[in-house]
Amino acid sequence: MCYSSSKHTLNVPLVSSCSSKTQHLQLSFLRRRRAQLKEARERRKMAVVKTQIKMRNLKLYKENQSLLNENERLRNQAMLLYKENQDLLSKLQKKLSQQSNKNN
Repeated sequence: MCYSSSKHTLNVPLVSSCSSKTQHLQLSFLRRRRAQLKEARERRKMAVVKTQIKMRNLKLYKENQSLLNENERLRNQAMLLYKENQDLLSKLQKKLSQQSNKNN
C-alpha cells in the first residue's frame, strides 16, 4: 500500500518511498491522530453535556426554592386559619354554655 502523491493527509505528506518502516510510521501517526481527534470530540461533547446538566440543576434548584417558599407561606396561612377556627369554636362553646345556663 504505497502511494506516490504530493497530497497531504492531516499535514503528513505521503512519501514515494515504499519502505515498510515508513508506512508503519505513517499509519501509526494517523491512528494516533484519529484517536486524538476522537478524544477531543468526546471532551467537547462532555463539556456541552456538563453545561446542560448545570443549567438543569440550577433551574431545578430555583424551582425547589420557589416550592419551599410557597410551602412556608401556606403553612403560615394554615396556622392562622387553625387559630381563627379555635377562637371561633371557643366563642361558640361559651355562647352555648351561657344559653344552657339561662335555660336551666
